[in-house]
Amino acid sequence: MVAQTSKSNQGSLLEKLIAKAPVHIAVVAISFIWTLPTIGLLISSFRKAEELTQTGWWTVFEHPFNFTQFHLANYADVLTGQGMGQAFLNSLVISIPATVMPIAMATFAAYALAWMRFPGRQLLLALIIGLLVVPLQMTLIPVLRTYNQLGLAGSFLAVWLAHTGYGLPLGVYLLRNYIGTLPKDLIEAATMDGASHLKIFTRIIVPLSTPAIASFAVFQFLWVWNDLLVALVYLGGSKEVAPVTLVLRNLVGDRGQDWHLLTAGAFISMIVPLVVFFSLQRYFVRGLLAGSVKG
Repeated sequence: MVAQTSKSNQGSLLEKLIAKAPVHIAVVAISFIWTLPTIGLLISSFRKAEELTQTGWWTVFEHPFNFTQFHLANYADVLTGQGMGQAFLNSLVISIPATVMPIAMATFAAYALAWMRFPGRQLLLALIIGLLVVPLQMTLIPVLRTYNQLGLAGSFLAVWLAHTGYGLPLGVYLLRNYIGTLPKDLIEAATMDGASHLKIFTRIIVPLSTPAIASFAVFQFLWVWNDLLVALVYLGGSKEVAPVTLVLRNLVGDRGQDWHLLTAGAFISMIVPLVVFFSLQRYFVRGLLAGSVKG
């Protein structure tokens, strides 16, 4: 009986593996196709200019252990000679405050809209959600004129304020949905114990809302880091404050034939977003799905 049961279990397990095999094969194939351009970009960034124009990047696999065909001169040239090193620091200076500021403001606003009662609360929430469909291109000229009058154009502060304003509607929407699903009894118990709104916010809401805050942080940071339009409009062509995206655009426009430099610069710009995403990945899906279904 034991042997028959074991064979039956093995047979059912084999049937499940066979049934799921097409799905697994499809997932592996899609993942391989999706990452193939990145692999090609990485290999091309280590190749010489003449090799890129004569042979494809896949030819390196003909002699996979010939490490002399890879060299770091492209990265050294981009970081030192093309200004990518300074642009990398500028992007960090732009992205970190432009992520922290909307997160702080959106979290406060989301708590107020979810748990505080005041006149016009639902109308204010509807207006904030409505701002999600307003194209940011409509605001570029009015905001730029205001910046010119205030003397903010071409400064980091201009980009910080712009990205904060553009990111707040999505942040308030995501965080309000999450914070609104937190246990009501927990908030009421803290209120009965005499906790103020500030203490409830700092001691209860923020620790419990970490997944949603991390999800919005990923969205906001990746958007700011990869942004070209807002930086180009509000910073202009100044090299002192130019982020990575502006330097890459200049490389494409001025030195479009130097593919070995373009690929190296593009891969440098990918490093920080990948680190941010994978470090916060465990919170990402939890924060997106929270609040979407009530059970």
